[in-house]
Amino acid sequence: MSEVLSIRVPRDLKKRMMALRDVVDWRREIIAFLEERVRYYERLVALREAEELLRGHPVLPRGMVVRMVREDRDSG
Repeated sequence: MSEVLSIRVPRDLKKRMMALRDVVDWRREIIAFLEERVRYYERLVALREAEELLRGHPVLPRGMVVRMVREDRDSG
């Protein structure tokens, strides 16, 4: 199901768009642009949330994970 989204654009821009309406499917172009931007901002929000979660975790000294994996491998 679709919804209507109404926006105001400068008169000159609309005239230029109308001059190209036989060449460009503006509806398809605008929907594709909006979908791309929504995906971008969804990723941006997810990244910020991940960064916030990581701030609460302790920072391990450099090389610590490698040593722990080696110790675990050697003890098994």
